[in-house]
Amino acid sequence: MDKSVKKVVSYILIALVLLFTVIAVLGVWEIIDLSNVIQKIMSSLLIIFAASAVVLFIFAVLIKENGAPK
Repeated sequence: MDKSVKKVVSYILIALVLLFTVIAVLGVWEIIDLSNVIQKIMSSLLIIFAASAVVLFIFAVLIKENGAPK
């Protein structure tokens, strides 16, 4: 299960990088206005970072303790 979770998270992060890259390229070509988009992207990344830190804490502390042999 651990490897499948890592794969899913990896694919999600790759998709986010591709999405943000497309938005940045569209902004460079002035197809979209980046004035508010950059702030929203940074806010989204901060939220994703905070959520992943909480999930990592849950996996490291709570689930590993329950799954450890005694």
